[in-house]
Amino acid sequence: NTAWAHPVLFRRIEQARPQHLIVVDPRKTETARAATLHLQIAPGTDVALFNGMLHVMLREGWCDERYVREHTEGFATVRASVGTATPAATAALCVIAEREVVDAARLFATSKSTLSLYCQGLNQSASGTAKNVALINLHLATGQIGKRGAGPFSLTGQPNAMGGREVGGMANLLSAHRELSNAGHRREVARFWDVPSVPDKPGKTAVEMFEAVRAGETKILWIACTNPAQSLPDQKLVRQALERAELVIVQDAYRNTETARYAHVFLPAAGWGEKEGTMTNSERRISRVRAAVPPPGEARADWQIAVDLAHRMGGGRLFPYRDPEDIFNEHRESTRGRDLDITGLSYALLDERGPQQWPYPQGAAVGKARLYEDGVFPTATGRARFVVAPYRPVAEEVDQRYPLRLTTGRLRDQWHTMSRTGTIARLFAHEPEPRLMVHPDDMRGFADGELAKVSSRRGEVFIPVAADADLPRGVVFMPMHWGERFLDGEGRLGVNELTIGALDPTSRQPELKHCAVRLEPAQLPWRLVAFGSAPDTGQLFERLEPLMRAAPYVTRTLIGRDAPGVRLAIAAREALDDALIAGIDAAFGIDTANGIALQDGRLRAARLSGDTRAEPWLRDLWERQAEVGDLDSPKEVLPRGRTVCNCFNVSEAEIAAFNSLAELQATLKCGTNCGSCLPELRRQLVHSALPAP
Repeated sequence: NTAWAHPVLFRRIEQARPQHLIVVDPRKTETARAATLHLQIAPGTDVALFNGMLHVMLREGWCDERYVREHTEGFATVRASVGTATPAATAALCVIAEREVVDAARLFATSKSTLSLYCQGLNQSASGTAKNVALINLHLATGQIGKRGAGPFSLTGQPNAMGGREVGGMANLLSAHRELSNAGHRREVARFWDVPSVPDKPGKTAVEMFEAVRAGETKILWIACTNPAQSLPDQKLVRQALERAELVIVQDAYRNTETARYAHVFLPAAGWGEKEGTMTNSERRISRVRAAVPPPGEARADWQIAVDLAHRMGGGRLFPYRDPEDIFNEHRESTRGRDLDITGLSYALLDERGPQQWPYPQGAAVGKARLYEDGVFPTATGRARFVVAPYRPVAEEVDQRYPLRLTTGRLRDQWHTMSRTGTIARLFAHEPEPRLMVHPDDMRGFADGELAKVSSRRGEVFIPVAADADLPRGVVFMPMHWGERFLDGEGRLGVNELTIGALDPTSRQPELKHCAVRLEPAQLPWRLVAFGSAPDTGQLFERLEPLMRAAPYVTRTLIGRDAPGVRLAIAAREALDDALIAGIDAAFGIDTANGIALQDGRLRAARLSGDTRAEPWLRDLWERQAEVGDLDSPKEVLPRGRTVCNCFNVSEAEIAAFNSLAELQATLKCGTNCGSCLPELRRQLVHSALPAP
């Protein structure tokens, strides 16, 4: 969903006005709404789609036979492998129309330039490697690579993902795109580091590592700059591993993460704006990163922590680094002669000329703007390799017990596990609380906003459901961000308690984007809602931590904007005991006798239990900081709706009063700053202009 997950790039796509925009997504996202062709395939059928498109290209003569003959190898085997991937067979697997398969193949092959942009929807899958390979096969077969506006372009899930791979930051890699499984590569690195050898056995990937800890094979975990106690699938396994580990070291800039709770040792690390170094973006462009402010307290840059530990363990000879530039210079030398050779770069050159693309070998005047223009690839033969990518079903199919397909993804205004964005109240305005999106036909008697129990073979969560006609029947969607800090209850572990840890056989990425679930009534009739502000919102949020397991369903989110606050919502089988309610009141500073707290005649906090229908009225008083009148006479509050533009605090109700984007921007300024709300603004304006049925 590029419009939300990569908004800067999506603005550029909108400005470029491509003749055709094909979007492949089981959901009708904001990105899909901008498409000229939306392929709303069944989750996990990407390989079937790509192979079906290649079948059509071969049948219709749309492949670039000259390019294939002169610059590739292995095409005959791939050609044979897609022989049965007819449009009819592909359409049946993907649950789309045959015509759409043919149209997508025609547009891809015959357009002047075709650019593929993809992210975790392909990668986070038990067949993620096959999905990538099948897509690359299309580019090679049509010659849509190595020229302006063409090629497979991976939109990585976070900044500097490419930089991490360049330095070998994976269990099976060494520096400069060297493979740990390659004996020649191991010898090169051993000579470079002046050591007898480097390990010939790859390390364990993330899910495998936690399996090994749970089994007692691995004793110590050192977790840096990640939050696996929320982000990994099959959270029960992850927690069992963290509890069994003899030593858990957590190195992070934030102490509020789910993983930090398991730390025996916490090493405070500098954040991105507090340290020096380089980063590489998706187009191979290396930028200098400079500290804007010094790290607070005892926090240090990650490299300093690693070097300090190495010296204390007697490894000073191998870790002689005095500053980030020393590390960059070593990495630079390790790239000599490799496909990403940057021996011509230096901190001084980057400071003088700004970001540069690799390769940038010694003696070059400029980096290479576009790879493979000459049709030469970094393989032994110089030819690109076609790879057979057979379609395999998802790791966990639906059945009678678990008939719905759960897919996960990002929200517009939250990031990963919300250790940062989850501390900013205004970022909750667009999506205020966890919800499960369900096609109306799958609601099965559930009302919008009703609490449901969602179960998989690994666990269950309670969550409100909301009808969403933009989903296909049989598919439900939950944002990936909601961990137990926000969505809890009697020890539940958030969205990834449901997901499955099945791994891709090559990449070892887990299948985070699909698992089978069922939907049942929650049967939690008793309700409590408390909300309010405090001098330190973060402290109020943490004071509520002991209450997060007080009932089967507990959510804790931030509310407000200029004067932020915290909202706690609880659902239980029966009323909580008086001691727990008193604890909630104490956390918010509420008078238990009347359930409110006033400050200077204005509502500072409130708690409703049993009957919570007055919440919208009380929230309106709290948000407006209006003087409190007769609290015994609730007023009807017109719903403001979700906040669409967070920059200028513009809601759905306010947008409905306008007929054009220009008028809206001139009056309320929404869509004139970051631009991430523009796709939704356009959609709502079109919808509000439609005649009533």
